[in-house]
Amino acid sequence: MTSLSTPAGFDPLEGVSEDGVMAPAGYDAILLASFGGPEGQEDVIPFLRNVTRGRGIPDERLEEVATHYRANGGISPINEQNRALKAALEGELDRRGIQLPVLWGNRNWAPYIKDVLQEAHDAGYRRLLMVTTSVYSCYSSCRQYREDLGINLVETGLDKTLRVDKVRQYFDHPGFVEPFVEGVRDSLAKVREQLAAAGKDNGKIEILFSTHSIPTADAEAAGPRDVEFEEGSAYVAQHLANCRAIMDRIPEAAGLDWQLVYQSRSGSPHTPWLEPDINDAIAELPAKGVEGVVIVPLGFVSDHMEVIWDLDTEAMETCSELGLAAHRAPTPGIHEKFVAGIVDLICERTVENNIADRPALTNLGPWYDVCRPGCCANLRGEKPTIAGVDSTVGRQ
Repeated sequence: MTSLSTPAGFDPLEGVSEDGVMAPAGYDAILLASFGGPEGQEDVIPFLRNVTRGRGIPDERLEEVATHYRANGGISPINEQNRALKAALEGELDRRGIQLPVLWGNRNWAPYIKDVLQEAHDAGYRRLLMVTTSVYSCYSSCRQYREDLGINLVETGLDKTLRVDKVRQYFDHPGFVEPFVEGVRDSLAKVREQLAAAGKDNGKIEILFSTHSIPTADAEAAGPRDVEFEEGSAYVAQHLANCRAIMDRIPEAAGLDWQLVYQSRSGSPHTPWLEPDINDAIAELPAKGVEGVVIVPLGFVSDHMEVIWDLDTEAMETCSELGLAAHRAPTPGIHEKFVAGIVDLICERTVENNIADRPALTNLGPWYDVCRPGCCANLRGEKPTIAGVDSTVGRQ
């Protein structure tokens, strides 16, 4: 095949505007990059070792975390969901007549990103466009992916001959937000049905938007350093902006209380993480006169283990114990608007089939194609990265 990229080194900032927008380019393939997860009981501990590599956590402690996976057959749903998303993207690209193959690689389990990069190079690809399944801005959602690509390109020796760019963080793209609007509306109707069946037609309902908690220090480091964000964090500000965008689009939710809550915290209990925890927030609802709750997995693209365990299991059990009517809204998954939205994001970046419009449903977006200096800094030390103003990988 003939690549449209520039082999033997390149300038990662060529064609990048002052506001971080990269000029459309020619790409050989799309790289769908995700977290990865175990696919059997024997995979669980090796997978958790990958996730916690370098932290010196013994297997005994990992086994405590493994109970979530053990209870589900040792299988995380994320890999099967990524297979479904890959197939859906291929179908949408084909429907539009866009001839770009979709590759899939994980950070922590097979198929590993490192292997996929080598396979891409061996197939003659020289420029890839990465789409990740993490949509917000913080170290673990953005920079860590950029680091993994940079590290693996350097370790394989492909850094001068294989270039990888990435689409912008798409937290407020209509393709991500609109499926939540539909889901919250439907869940709200279901909670009202539950209340009516219990003789509580006018029962008070609150909406809890839940996302993955992160260390407070990482939250404060999220986003570019030259921009001020609500609560001092791009990660928090992006979620709050999305909450408002969703609520504004649901007339049936007018007047209802809502809040942003957090889940899935890990690590040392002495390290401050974003709060409140969703179960703590649920426990306070009865005292406020709340009798029904809609749980929205706003931080997740699909039904990851965190959604199945922390929300569908633990949070719903808390609701049941407190006698609250409850329903969990769906994640975007392979919703047709979400799939079409990702292909639109791809077309923002391509010469052929280009889409010049860059929609965003909050005043924070559209986000940057190329991350600003120090954006979502790694507080543990700098590593090779791609798709950033401070990137060194691939430079001539």
